[in-house]
Amino acid sequence: MHKRFEAIVSGRVQLVMYRDFAQRKARSLKLVGEVRNLSDGTVSVVAEGDQEVLERYLQRLHHGPLLARVDEVSPEWKEATGVFKDFLIRYD
Repeated sequence: MHKRFEAIVSGRVQLVMYRDFAQRKARSLKLVGEVRNLSDGTVSVVAEGDQEVLERYLQRLHHGPLLARVDEVSPEWKEATGVFKDFLIRYD
């Protein structure tokens, strides 16, 4: 069953290649969605795919790249919308 989560990742997650890490891991798992920095220093991750695969992805998001320090990943589960065709980094 396809699901979606919208998560906020907090800690030292900006300027440490976290978005690149999140995109690489998502694409390797064949997930779609987006990742972007937020003005408060957190990172937003939206991902869609099989629920079991999404749960594995969430575990990877808790670790992050080498220079990151992830304090918390807060996902909100929803129904998949199907709006994404790839996993992208947003620069807005």
